Formats: sequence, C-alpha cells, structure tokens
Amino acid sequence: MKLTLHPAEPGPVIDKHIFGHFAEHLGRCVYDGLWVGEDSPVPNVRGWRSDLVAALKKIRIPNLRWPGGCYADDYHWRDGIGPRAKRPRRLNAHWGGVVDDNAVGTHEFLDLCEQLGCEPYLAANVGSGSPREVREWVEYCHATAGTLADERAANGRKEPWKIRLWGIGNETWGCGGNMTPEQYAPEYRRFASYARDFPGAPLYRVASGARNDDFHWTDVLMRDAFKAPLGAQMFQGLSLHYYVVPGPNTWPPAHSATGFDEDGWKSVMALGWKMDAIVRGHRAVMDRYDPEARAALVVDEWGAWYAAEPGTNPNFLYQQQTIRDGVLAALTLNVFINHCERVRIANLAQVVNVLQAVALTEPGAGRFVLTPTWDVLAMYAAHHDARRLPVHSDAAQHVHDGLTYPAVSATASLAADGSVNLTVCNTDPAASAEIDLTLANRRATLRSASLLASPVLTACNTFDQPRAVTTRPLDGVRATATGVAFALPPGSVAALHFS
Repeated sequence: MKLTLHPAEPGPVIDKHIFGHFAEHLGRCVYDGLWVGEDSPVPNVRGWRSDLVAALKKIRIPNLRWPGGCYADDYHWRDGIGPRAKRPRRLNAHWGGVVDDNAVGTHEFLDLCEQLGCEPYLAANVGSGSPREVREWVEYCHATAGTLADERAANGRKEPWKIRLWGIGNETWGCGGNMTPEQYAPEYRRFASYARDFPGAPLYRVASGARNDDFHWTDVLMRDAFKAPLGAQMFQGLSLHYYVVPGPNTWPPAHSATGFDEDGWKSVMALGWKMDAIVRGHRAVMDRYDPEARAALVVDEWGAWYAAEPGTNPNFLYQQQTIRDGVLAALTLNVFINHCERVRIANLAQVVNVLQAVALTEPGAGRFVLTPTWDVLAMYAAHHDARRLPVHSDAAQHVHDGLTYPAVSATASLAADGSVNLTVCNTDPAASAEIDLTLANRRATLRSASLLASPVLTACNTFDQPRAVTTRPLDGVRATATGVAFALPPGSVAALHFS
C-alpha cells in the first residue's frame, strides 16, 4: 500500500495535552500503585514511587486528571488537607466499598504533578458538592493572601499553585448526578460562575459532556451553557467519554484481555475506530454553535474495558494488556490527531493498574511492568505540539460487525526543528502490510525507525518477563526514489523519524 506525506503543508498544532492521563481513587491506581507512602521499602519521593514517576516522565506526560471519575463527585477536598493522622476515613462507595484514609489529598497530588512536570487536571464535585465548595477549593489553590491562603500555608504550601484545568462535574448523566442535559446545563453555569479566575491563574473549565454518541447532550450544553450570556467566558471545554467494550452486551464486561481469538481482535479494532465517527458527530454539533472552535472537545476518559483479571477484585478493574491494546492506543491517538482542530485534551483511563494502564505494579511489592500502551505513548511523544501533516493513504478498509476500520492507519507531524515523524499501525492480526512511503517534494534522511510487535498476539508483559512485548528497531527499511519502503508485521505499530 502507498502512503504519501506532505511536509511542505503543515496544518494545525497537535496539542500535547491530547496525550494526557487519568488517576482515580479506584482499585490500586493511587494507593499501592503510584502512592506507596514515605515509609515504604519501595523507593519513593515523599510517598510517590520513583520508578513510576521516571517511567511517566519518559513519555512526557502532559497532564494528569484526579481524583475521578465517579469518585470525584463523592470527594470533598477538605477531607484531604491538614495532618494525615487527623484526616477522616471515607467509604469509597463507587469502587468496592473500601475505606479511603485520604492520605492522598490536594497537597500530595500536586506534589506528584510537580515531580512529573505535568499539569494537574482537577475534577470538582458537582454531584454531592456545592458551588461554595468549588469556589473555596479554587481559592485555596490560588489565593496569595487571606484566610484560605493562610490555611494553605499552615498546611505546608506558602506559594499558590497555578492550576489551569478544572472539570466541573463528571459523568453528570450517570454517577455524577443522573441528570438530563437540560438539568445539568444550568447547574454548570451556576458552578462555573463560582470557579473564578485569580490573577495570573485563569481557569480552563471543562463541562461534563456526553458518553458515546449522545449528540443531544452536546447540543443542549452548547446551546444552553456555551451560548448563554457570558457562557463562552466560563466554558472552555466539553468532555466526552468512550470506552471500547468488546464481547457480549453484559455488565460488567466479560471479554478477556488476553484470551481472545481473531474475532476478538477485530472487534476491538472496529470499536476503537468507532471513536472517529463519535468525534465527528460531536464536532459537527459544536461547529454549529462555535465555528471558531473556541471550546475544545476534551476526551478525558478513553481506553479498553475488559473483564477484570481472574483472582483480582472485580471492582478494582485490573486488566492485563497485549499488543492488541498497543494497536488500539495508536488507532485512538490517530483519531485525536486527525481532529486536533477541536480535540485538544484527552486522558487515557487509567495511568496505573486500572483499565488500559501504562504500568502495572505487583501488589504490595516493588516489581512493576510497562505495558504496550506505554510503548505507543513513547512513540507518539514526537507529535507533542508539532504540526500535523497531511497523510494520503490507499489502505484497504476492513468491516467487522457492521463497523468499518482501516487496515493501516497513519499520522505524521512536522517538529519545530523541521524533522518529520510518522506513526503507523497495522490493524490486521494475520497479514503483514507492505508500505511504500513517499515524502512529497522533500528529500529526507531516515534517522530512526522502531517497531512494537509480538509474534504471539495474546502475549503480555509479566513481573517475571517484564519486556516480553516491547519496542525494537524496525528492520528492513529500504530507500526508494521518493522515500522508503518497509513491512509492518501483523498487529503492530511503527514510528519513523526523518531529518
């Protein structure tokens, strides 16, 4: 098949925040995942695992969303400040009824973000909270003087933080309040009115948006919140949640993360590419009300959702990963890049030990593994804040269960230094793809080429074999008169860098 890149025609900037992550108080994501506590034998800095911090820095994590998810609308930020020994213990009613001792609160989480060098993305409580609670959390974080600034200083932080990203509620159509869009739109306006800007710290407010293809929700929010008087000043983004859930239509999901056949592979590819149609639908609605694209589409929960691993707490959503998930990650990121005029923030669910995580930790121990999704995000880091390039492809289209998806999907970008980066995935589980790549009107030198693939599609990284599925050099790249040619193995992702 033929791919043609056009380096002389750079398009919009691919916002680095498309490659964001999500850490909810759910299962072992925060506790016994990222957070081990200062007294743990696992190496840490102020309680946060040093090896995981290093791994996330390697993929240049741009933002981290916290504390939920559904947990956010049961979370009251004052429970997580002050001396830890005096913090109240609360029941995590959404995720297994476990007790959360609030050891990780605002100060701890923002310390993690500073260690990572990423932006925090805080999810404010609308479902069980109040506008006053949101207002005071914003003030606690941003005030330079006064009662709440003094309280923050007494808790160990004199200088204010500058937190840009704020979600005003989460899944308000479900666990965040079971509202209709007509009910939530005025609630958003009310809560957002009290999430005030502070000098030097303007807020980027994200409204709780739709799940899947509920375009009516987007229509109502754009009409009744964004287009309301002063609405555009308080409405910078609208969220979207979409999970790939293959297998029988049951809840909880029953499809195995590793015990799948070719049909299971194709189902994930088809459902993954459905993200493109969903984004197109919401983008079209937003374009009607906001043709200048002032408000972003924020896909702040995405990923695969399978059955929990056997022998683990089903409420903890712990699942393994294979190369199938790496290809799914590449497909999804390609959708976001293709729509980067409107999609400017996205968050993989979730960062550690939950759903499509980039790392898995051994319970109560020091070992951990990186997943194929981590490798893909490492490959795609080259696209951060680069300019999207047109890619023309004659790739065939596959059809599964009535859904169409490309046999090969690719994206490319032009970096500030003039280099060109291509990421490309083969979605076929059985056939290699022969790629003939042309760089139109440019002579370029291939500087590196890497491949993520596995001869056994159901193989996964384990604590005993932590890099069974990992990135290696892409062999066999041949120079041609107009570019290069190479072969992509079945079910694989590749990244090529040209100067």
